[in-house]
Amino acid sequence: MNAEQFNNVVNNRCHEIKRILTKKAEEYATGDDRFHNFHVAARIADTTPERALKGMMLKHEVSVADLIDWAENCPEMLTDELIYEKVGDNINYLILLEGMLKDRVARRIDQPEVGR
Repeated sequence: MNAEQFNNVVNNRCHEIKRILTKKAEEYATGDDRFHNFHVAARIADTTPERALKGMMLKHEVSVADLIDWAENCPEMLTDELIYEKVGDNINYLILLEGMLKDRVARRIDQPEVGR
């Protein structure tokens, strides 16, 4: 793959990230809570939203591990569409995690500790 081809991969991925995350927000977010599903899952599982996301993301990590195994052992199973979907899912979950962690930091900063 040459530099121009790789730049196309990057540009296409950036466009797809915006498209998918915007579309999924319409499906899963409620009101001002962009992370609604993770908050509900956390309450159900008695854990944190970040850990709930981690559990959901595990499925996507397994898919990426499968892609790597298939590249070595069953390359005929790999398709451009499958690679695009599975890598994209993992990237999107990492971006969601980044947003959740940054939200947690912002809320911590906005709420001074008691006794200061």
